[in-house]
Amino acid sequence: MIPPIGLYGKGRKEIKTMKTINSIAQIAISLTFATALAVNSSAGNSILAEPQERTGTPIELDFREAANKAINGVVHVRVVKEAEAEGIMERFFSPRDEGREPEPQEGAGSGVIITDDGYIVTNYHVISEADEIEVTLHDQRRYSARMVGSDPNTDIALLKIEENDLPYIEFGSSGDLEIGEWVLAVGNPFGLTSSVTAGIISAKERTLGVLQEGDMPLESFLQTDAAINVGNSGGALVNLDGELVGVPTLIISPTRTHIGTAFAVPVAIVERVADDIMEYGEVRRGILGVSIREITPDLAEEQGLDDFEGVYVERTVDGSAADQAGIREGDVILEVNGTSVNSPGELQMAVSRHHPGDRVEFLVLRDGTRREFTASLIGMEEHMQMVMQQEETLMGATFRMVPREYREKFELPGGIQVTDIGPGEFQESGMREGFIIVGINNQLIREPSHIVQLLDDYSGNVVIQGIYPDGNTATYRFTL
Repeated sequence: MIPPIGLYGKGRKEIKTMKTINSIAQIAISLTFATALAVNSSAGNSILAEPQERTGTPIELDFREAANKAINGVVHVRVVKEAEAEGIMERFFSPRDEGREPEPQEGAGSGVIITDDGYIVTNYHVISEADEIEVTLHDQRRYSARMVGSDPNTDIALLKIEENDLPYIEFGSSGDLEIGEWVLAVGNPFGLTSSVTAGIISAKERTLGVLQEGDMPLESFLQTDAAINVGNSGGALVNLDGELVGVPTLIISPTRTHIGTAFAVPVAIVERVADDIMEYGEVRRGILGVSIREITPDLAEEQGLDDFEGVYVERTVDGSAADQAGIREGDVILEVNGTSVNSPGELQMAVSRHHPGDRVEFLVLRDGTRREFTASLIGMEEHMQMVMQQEETLMGATFRMVPREYREKFELPGGIQVTDIGPGEFQESGMREGFIIVGINNQLIREPSHIVQLLDDYSGNVVIQGIYPDGNTATYRFTL
């Protein structure tokens, strides 16, 4: 499993998200000092070139125009986090050196100006724990910024500075991007401001399992080989017309530097998040209420599927939009509103475009027959209430989602609570009712189904970390 992204800065103390897992933190590296798409220095004017038609005819590559348009829209984001006591997640996954006193921490990232009156998008992980946010424009003007809103589920946040007639970048289309298409990454790697690198789109709709801040992470990353390093988080990925197509978010590298595998949140998600926050003050995303899997050769053989078309429904939440529409465990979702979906990322993207209450058409394969269903999507709050009622039983113990009061009290990103415990490994380890399981074998446990997925067929040592409602932490061990 790839760990959640953290916050890193050159010559600065690391600011970790509450969910960074130390034992695997070398693999996925978030790119603080992120970049923003730049704009023409002509104040108040969009800096987009006229779109070029795709003709298939070879053309001479020239990145200068797109780069010059993008640079002015990139901002440097500096954050300061005041000293505080060690949190429960740090205690388990990134413990502080014994005797070390908490100190103020500083980090940096980038942002993209998207309106001429000072709205800026960046990564949530860049500013999530900030007590102060300072933005520096390409022309070195500095401003104090406030966070207007954020969406941990997509790792996107919206900032605002008080200024007018700013250069800004218009949104492009991530959906129209093609594999092999050239893109530029603009940002502040290692504190080197307004750096531009070039590469291609290597893949689309990547689901990596790295976002763990929100209740329902939405991943559908663009993959690129453009050089992106520590400091590019929150910046800009632009096409050759100078349009924003993505926000660089993380890299996968054992060396913590670029090796050709970087990922960006597609602009389709960025634009939707920014629009919702500006209009409603929050993101209002319609929820279908299913757990899904990519159809692999092993899964196809196990379930008797003839091909790899569609997305497999592993389970539905009782009372959810999917459940009420008639979608069932074992179904294969082929289309959403007439558009085919063949990966979890594609399905998530298709559903995320809609608001609660929207009616969405699904084409489903069940027992070799194609059937149509209409689902009325529900909101996050209603969905979470349903999820809270779900329980799982494993090895004599029953688990439920952690009640909101404990999630808020201990600042937990997830976790499950033991509601009943009978004969079995959990009881034999000394665990008691009420215990809140935060992690198993250094993996964050988000909901009851996760513990079943992790341990049902597992063989080996099990290390369980968590906390009791009174604040006492505990670690339990047993072998399966």
